[in-house]
Amino acid sequence: MPANIVVGTQWGDEGKGKIIDIISSRADVVVRSQGGNNAGHTVVNNGEVYKLHLIPSGILYENTLCLIGAGVVLDPKDFISELDSLETRGISTANLRIDPRAHVVMPWHIRLDGLSEKFRGGKDIGTTGRGIGPAYMDKYERCGIRMYDLVHADVLAEKIQSTGKLKNKIITEVYGGEAFDLDSVTAEYTKYGERLAKYIDDVSVLTFNADKSGKTIMFEGAQATLLDIDFGTYPYVTSSHPLSAGVCIGTGVGPRMITNIIGVAKAYTTRVGKGPFPTELDDEIGEEIRNKGGEFGTTTGRPRRTGWFDAVIVRHSVRVNGLDSLAINKLDTLANIGTLKICTAYRMPDGSITENFPPTLEELEGCTPIYEEFDGFTEDISQCRSFDELPENCRKYIARLEELVGCHVSMVGVGADRTQIIER
Repeated sequence: MPANIVVGTQWGDEGKGKIIDIISSRADVVVRSQGGNNAGHTVVNNGEVYKLHLIPSGILYENTLCLIGAGVVLDPKDFISELDSLETRGISTANLRIDPRAHVVMPWHIRLDGLSEKFRGGKDIGTTGRGIGPAYMDKYERCGIRMYDLVHADVLAEKIQSTGKLKNKIITEVYGGEAFDLDSVTAEYTKYGERLAKYIDDVSVLTFNADKSGKTIMFEGAQATLLDIDFGTYPYVTSSHPLSAGVCIGTGVGPRMITNIIGVAKAYTTRVGKGPFPTELDDEIGEEIRNKGGEFGTTTGRPRRTGWFDAVIVRHSVRVNGLDSLAINKLDTLANIGTLKICTAYRMPDGSITENFPPTLEELEGCTPIYEEFDGFTEDISQCRSFDELPENCRKYIARLEELVGCHVSMVGVGADRTQIIER
């Protein structure tokens, strides 16, 4: 049976939540593979808006098994708040499971995130301040606290004391911050462990068994390709692997299980935070796209930077993810914008032209976009449900995107609701 991966192909916020929700409605199992609560999926279902940060989108479907893999870093306080919010709205979380290997975001991670950003001054990365980077640092330094520890009080108390002493030393002596009362942290996080103990299970085994039983599986992640720690715009990236290959590592499944990889992009480009952005529109058109598209972060509320569609970026994503198809969201946002542009290549600082995404920040910062222009459209496309119903200029725009990035567009989003989608 199908095992689908959904990945973002730009800098995140491409509307993955909508595509994930559509595929989740057809899946038996939905698995979150990496990231933390530094990102979110906004899902509009039957007119109801759900903002999900850690819990898989399949939670909206009563019979769907929802799994959080070992590659996720989980803030238990925020996670419990998300659980409570869903349950208040009548959404059951009984089918939710968390891998015991998943790492826990501790309060010192959040404080260190803020202190290190402040220390960088004007060279800060622009993190969400949720402690994600420091949590992954501890994971790879092999001093992290995992979900298994959280739900075993004796183990948790010992690890909080040993790790917490080191973190307090760094906070106070390196950054001049305030130390944590480790006894208070132990008491607080012990309660979180008691609440979450019933959700702990081996996600790798559950996923393997689901595949063996012929279940339909969907893997979802957070962030997107250009925020990947290796293949993104380093250092303005996240601390995990949002690529399709990261799914196998983060959930403990082999690549042979995967049958379909879907990339998600907007009909234009956005990003949150700092870093180079070749097609950025720092003008009235950019502001119009931001306001029409509601381009404000799900997690932070920060205004997103906006720009024209960048085929160089998405071409890079098609290659490094091995995409089978693309979903293009928010085509409706470009109505009445006027002439549309697509970046087809970059002019490098030495005057040469490249169609490949530069591997380093230094090279990217000196690039200028080379554009093709397209006639825009004025029609309301929100009710279109087949590709042939779209205006001719929309069809030409999508067809050219396919040619430029080398990947079939299988879905086109024409509105925020999950029903406002064209499937090809």
